[in-house]
Amino acid sequence: MTDHAYAPVPELNLLHAFSDPLADSFSQGFELDEFGAVGGIDTWSSDPEFLDRFRSFGLANGSGSLYALWRVDDRADLAELPVVAFGDEGGVHLVASTLRDLLRLLACDRYVYVFPDGISFSDPEEDAAEGAGSGEVHELYVAWLKREFGLDPAVDPDRVVLAAEERYGRRFVSWMDRYVKGFAEEHAERSGYGG
Repeated sequence: MTDHAYAPVPELNLLHAFSDPLADSFSQGFELDEFGAVGGIDTWSSDPEFLDRFRSFGLANGSGSLYALWRVDDRADLAELPVVAFGDEGGVHLVASTLRDLLRLLACDRYVYVFPDGISFSDPEEDAAEGAGSGEVHELYVAWLKREFGLDPAVDPDRVVLAAEERYGRRFVSWMDRYVKGFAEEHAERSGYGG
């Protein structure tokens, strides 16, 4: 790690220090990326107010989806902000209520798919049958997560996503609709309720 911090988020700096020397990914498809970059986010809106509310930090999968913190408000602790996944297939969805919840998701070592209609995770039995997974490096991550934060892998990744949607979903959809016209209407059609 250099003398400069990776991000203004202690949890991400610890994650960077852990993952930087590793030769392999510790969770399927995940990789830290330049903190605060707007590439991929700016395809939704180039409005400076829109872009200012996101802080990207990682690639969610090997096909171009990314994770970003959503500045839902001006709280000082950025790790307490919700995490959004911008999909390479066109979707944008809440994925975790906090950064630590996302770290627990990564500990599941499941590949994430971000589609226009939602987020899904690879099946662990299929992953095992295909030899997918991050192996020993993943076990190092699980031990690191427990040591640094006292956290275990999420029992059910879908429940983490659902909790984020229940906590922030309506607010996120309404906010996105200010910048992406028709966002709330499309979301209502997919989910069965309005923003």
